[in-house]
Amino acid sequence: MALQSALINVIEKAVKKASIKLARDFNEVEHLQVSRKGPADFVSRADIRTERILVEELKEARPLFGFILEEGEDIPPQDGSNSVWIIDPIDGTTNFLHSIPHFAISIALEQGGEITAAVIYNPITDEFFWAEKGRGAFIGNRRLTVSSRKNLNECVLATGIPFHARPHQETFITNLEHLMGEVAGVRRFGSAALDLAYVAAGRYDGFWEEGLSSWDIAAGILIVREARGMVSEFDGRGKMLQTGQILATNGSIHGTVTRLLSSARKAHKQKQK
Repeated sequence: MALQSALINVIEKAVKKASIKLARDFNEVEHLQVSRKGPADFVSRADIRTERILVEELKEARPLFGFILEEGEDIPPQDGSNSVWIIDPIDGTTNFLHSIPHFAISIALEQGGEITAAVIYNPITDEFFWAEKGRGAFIGNRRLTVSSRKNLNECVLATGIPFHARPHQETFITNLEHLMGEVAGVRRFGSAALDLAYVAAGRYDGFWEEGLSSWDIAAGILIVREARGMVSEFDGRGKMLQTGQILATNGSIHGTVTRLLSSARKAHKQKQK
């Protein structure tokens, strides 16, 4: 049984408070006032309110920490603190707005340039994924470990499909062509944060996507690594938060998937000639 630290307790208190109204809104989603942020990219009152509650709760508990936010303006850390919360109030907003119960609050703590604590919480299923650097990854009180599958033809991968007016559509199709014939299945559920949490839990054997933001993946990166998985860019480099490109696996298949993505990249370049 895992004992949560004071820091994880602080994050849990914040997400549980924010989730009360979020769950209520989910049950009345047809009444929400929704505005368009861009093509197929929606923001709701629930998004904004959830973020506000999270900021208020975390700022009260750790007043010197800064914030990197999806909806609001970033808040720099105070008095020389090197600690910053990276927050996505609803990862999977489109699912939320279509009454699909697959979305999450994602919170990571970055200290001195590295992620040291992370929480991904689905308020509908009440699944609370968390990790701290060096302490392991957990769902509730149960330790998480990535899957042990080594044969790609037995593995299920998850991905994100670029939606209307977003880049990477052509490269995605090429990547999919190179991967889908090698694996047992490919899934697209619409929440990068939960996809990463599912890799950590052994539900998926791997996940790849590009064009993401830091708040989509920061928490999931630590949770996968603490569950003994591997995370990198498609070519093995480690600037995921800067590039928005991520490959997370159980480790056993990481090299194979990296090589397939490399072949896909070469094929895409050849098509463009």
